[in-house]
Parts: sequence; structure tokens; C-alpha cells
Amino acid sequence: MSEQPASTAFADLQLSQAVKQGVADAGFEVCTPIQAQALPLALAGHDVAGQAQTGTGKTAAFLLALFNYLLTRPADTKRGLTQPRAIILAPTRELAVQIHRDAVTLGKYVDFKLGLVYGGTGYESQRNQLSLGVDVLIGTPGRLIDYFKQGVFDLKAVQVVVLDEADRMFDLGFIKDIRYVLRRMPRPTQRLGMLFSATLSYRVMELAYEHMNNPEFVRIEPDKVTVDTVKQVVYHPANSEKMRLLVGLLRSMDPLRSLVFTNTKGAAERVSAWLRGNGFNAETLTGDVPQIQRLRLLEQFTQGELPVMVATDVAARGLHIPDVSHVFNYDLPQDAEDYVHRIGRTARAGNSGDAISFVCEEYAYSLMEIEAYIDHSLPVERINTELLPELAPPASRAYRSRRQPGKRPPRDNGGRADPRRKKRKSVHNRDANGAASHNKSASPAQRQSTPQPSDTRRTERLTPNERTAPRRKPSIG
Repeated sequence: MSEQPASTAFADLQLSQAVKQGVADAGFEVCTPIQAQALPLALAGHDVAGQAQTGTGKTAAFLLALFNYLLTRPADTKRGLTQPRAIILAPTRELAVQIHRDAVTLGKYVDFKLGLVYGGTGYESQRNQLSLGVDVLIGTPGRLIDYFKQGVFDLKAVQVVVLDEADRMFDLGFIKDIRYVLRRMPRPTQRLGMLFSATLSYRVMELAYEHMNNPEFVRIEPDKVTVDTVKQVVYHPANSEKMRLLVGLLRSMDPLRSLVFTNTKGAAERVSAWLRGNGFNAETLTGDVPQIQRLRLLEQFTQGELPVMVATDVAARGLHIPDVSHVFNYDLPQDAEDYVHRIGRTARAGNSGDAISFVCEEYAYSLMEIEAYIDHSLPVERINTELLPELAPPASRAYRSRRQPGKRPPRDNGGRADPRRKKRKSVHNRDANGAASHNKSASPAQRQSTPQPSDTRRTERLTPNERTAPRRKPSIG
């Protein structure tokens, strides 16, 4: 492993002119450390397994190497229309969409057709796109394997394969899918392999040795786990004070673009409901939000139309959202590494940012583990009365209905009768002779005086013993 070089300009790298034009349009001039080490190796045709913190330019590193490799090494003449030349696998839909967006920018002047597949939406449109043929296929493992098994495309002509956020692939249980895809590509010696991850754990390195061609390992080890441009503080509120404190801080800081992290989907929904009820334009981003809505919310948040996003850890990794000014850990994460990924959403690309964490009664036990992981103590801020305002009720109707007993929303039983409704028993009035009366409009006195039809002739001819004896079937013959 070589020493980290001094600042390297993109103009000094052996990039094709079309790729350099895309770099210039993107405004890139000087390589980040991971780019300065990984790009020369990949441009020379060596497999690369890179480790660097989130937000350090890993996406640009593998995209530039991929474009340059395909430009300098023509495709096989026997390649079919539905045989992609490069595959990029990402663990989440949002990350796949972001990679595709960066690929469009950096590959503006290269004549490659990009494809994007991910679950949750656009099944037929994505399938039709693959049927027409793509050069670079970006996607999540599940949807990509689905189309592969249907024969929509095959992997026999793949020249470049990229695994992004490889450690996250393990966390989400995708490793079997990854191995399934890699084993159906050309041999590692016949393709360029690139793997990037926030951590090169034993599992990730095993995957690299198994499916890559003698990869060069590149590690960018920062002096500190968290960057110095993030101002980190903690508050120690009671559980009942957390929402008031969040509203008070948002009002006092007036942040431009804030991410509020919770540990559960239910907590995220409750927090966003309280924020909307107290004058903040806030939305929720969790794994259960439909994909089309998730993309729309991310776009609004990126464009500045949505100032506050309440999210679970689905937004903690892999997403590049520029100009996030504040990150709030409403719930302190239970994994110390997640803390680093969360606060890494701010202070990106050399900017500064604030990370505020609530050490409440429920998640206080995580603080010691986090401080041990980042190797320093987090400064504590005092809570004054000005930061605990009185709150208006939450804005979400669904949340209020859950909090108010007796106001349950109507059920949708598919047209069937509501099972909660008790069946009404029909009450039959009987006259003095025991006959049933069905005249509901008549009064009890009228129904009692009204003669009812009854057949007493058979009863009169039967003796008392005959009336109680079981009835016999008539004999035949």
C-alpha cells in the first residue's frame, strides 16, 4: 500500500478526453485522497478494494474508472443487444438513483446507454428499458436478479463490475444475491472489479479475495473517525422533554436543511406529526414509504423545498444531500458506527455542520459506546427553559385518532358487514295462544288483541303422551 500522495489534479490522470470533459463540467479539479489512490490503479487495469469514509468521493472514483475502461477496451464483437458491459450494484434504491444521477453528469460526453433498475416502482418500464439494451446497468440486487432470471438480459459480456457500500450489502442480507450475480459473469481475470466500502471488514475482504483478481487494497484512514468540521453536542432531556427540546432548538437555530434521525418508523411518524403541528414543514422518510414518494421527498429536500426530514437509518448511508446544515439524533443510535454515518450527512465537501444528539432515558446506554468508538467525549449543553416551549397538538389526523380513545377510524371490510357491529336479534311477540306476531308497527296492546292464525286442531286431537312422544317414520309396505 503506497503512501497517500500529495494533491492530484484530474488533469494529470490518464483519462480520455470525453471523461475529462465530464469532470470539468462537474466542477472537479483536485482528487480527494480515495480518488488519488484508487483511480491510477483502476485506470491501469488493476482491481481495487477501497475503504474511505462516506462523502469522500468514492462514487466519482469508480464511475470515472469504469467509463475510461470501457472507452479504451472495445466490447466483444459477439456481444448481443441485451448484454450490459458494466454492472454497478448498490444496497439501497436511493443510492442506486444517486449513482445513476452522478453517472449522467460525469458521463455526459461518453456514448454509453445507462440503465437503472430498483424495486418498488416501474417494473414494466424498467423491463422494457433492459430489453432495448444498455451499456452500464445500475441497480439493486433483488430487482436485477429478477430480470436476469426472466432472461431479460445476461451477464456474459460484463467487462466491469462495481460493488458500492459492500459492508452494507452484508448488513442487509444481500451477500447471497451478490455471489449469485458474480458467479454468472466472466472470470475475474477477464473483467475489472472495484469494491468500495466504509469499512473493509473480514467479510468484505473475503468477498474481494473470492471474486476479484488480486485486488489492490486502498485504505484512507482519517486521524479522527468524525470530521473536525462537524460541531457535535449532546443534551440530556427526559423522555417527556425531547419533543419540546427539538422544537425549541429548531426555532432558535433556524436551520437551512435539517435531518432528524429516529430509531424506529413509529417514532419518525410521531416526530414529523408534532413538527408539522408546530409550524415546521416536515416529512417522514422510512423504509415503508413507497418508492415514488421517497424519491419525490428526497428531491424536495435536496432542492430546499422541504427544510426538515425525519428519517430512520435508511437515509444515514450512501446518500449525498448537499448543504445539510444540522443533523439531530432525536434517538441516540444503538450502534456506534451508525452515529458516524448519521452525522456524516452534514459537513460534506469541506463545509461545516452541526450534529445535536439527545441522550434520553431510553437510549442513554449507547453514549459510552459511541464515545469509545469516536475516541473522544462529546460536549454537553445545558437545557434552559427557553428551549422547552409549549407545544401545539400534532398535525397528523391518524396520530390524533390513535391518541384519543373511542375515535377509531372506520374499517374497510371489502364490502362485508362490520364484524364489530353486533347482530340485532329479531324479537317476536307472541299472543296469548303462543303464536308469533310480526306486526312491528302495532302497539303491544294492539298485537295482543289482534287474532293471529294458529292451527290448534292437531293439538286438540293429541293426548298429552302423544304430544311429547318422538315422531316415528311411517312404515313402508
